[in-house]
Amino acid sequence: MREWSVTPAGEEIYAKGSPGQSMMAVLRGAAKMTSVSRDGKEIVLNIMHPGEIFGEIASLDGGERSADAVAMTDCEILVLHRRDFMPILEKRADICLILLRIFCQRLRQTSEQVEDVLFRHLESRVAKALLHLAESATLHGVPGSPIELHVSQRELGNFAGGSRESVNKILQSWHKAGWIVLGKGAIVIRNLAAIERLVATPEL
Repeated sequence: MREWSVTPAGEEIYAKGSPGQSMMAVLRGAAKMTSVSRDGKEIVLNIMHPGEIFGEIASLDGGERSADAVAMTDCEILVLHRRDFMPILEKRADICLILLRIFCQRLRQTSEQVEDVLFRHLESRVAKALLHLAESATLHGVPGSPIELHVSQRELGNFAGGSRESVNKILQSWHKAGWIVLGKGAIVIRNLAAIERLVATPEL
């Protein structure tokens, strides 16, 4: 059975360590997968946009959730319960292959994040994080037009592996250069090509 739920911005969808009895898909909004240390430091592992699934690992093996899932904006979520889709997977090899491709993509992304922290300077990591967020926004936007991203500087820092203060200095310099416009809880990219050039020069 499928269920729909609406989660307000900032609210938890599920907690790390909770039972994984369902897989979810974002229908509207954006959700982040995070892990928080004992001293409150957060790292953003992934950001899910409309059409993307999450919570698939624990729901497949029946184990605990491996990360927290939090709504970044008001989210409409499709919930697929494990008891319902496991029998389908046993009969549909094509769906299993789709899930395997998703797993491989997530594994590659995790490896890439580790490499970025080791080999990219923070400015390049922030640029890459913005491009990652912009990919989904441009799917529904007009090519060449400014791209508005609803993400806070703290969330961007957690995703890029830097402090809010360090990220703010970088964003302020880009703002002065006319590449971006900073708003409350939002960043508007005006010069996407300039951001892309920073990603093309990753070395520390």
